[in-house]
Amino acid sequence: MLDEAILERRLNTLEQAVFDLQHKLESKPISENWLEKLIGSVSDEEAFLEALEYGRAFRQSDKPVNEDDDYCSHFTI
Repeated sequence: MLDEAILERRLNTLEQAVFDLQHKLESKPISENWLEKLIGSVSDEEAFLEALEYGRAFRQSDKPVNEDDDYCSHFTI
């Protein structure tokens, strides 16, 4: 079993870590607006727009080519 001095040091280390995390959290400005949290999170606009285009192309590739070949026609009711 660990001796009391080691446990005391570990407890002090944990208490300091908790204090540091609380201080870090308290020093951050609080924003309730989700958009304000998002603004600035994408630093490379060109890469962001490229990712949007990849997403759009992926969604379009999942759509049927013509109306007669839609997803629901494969099922019988």
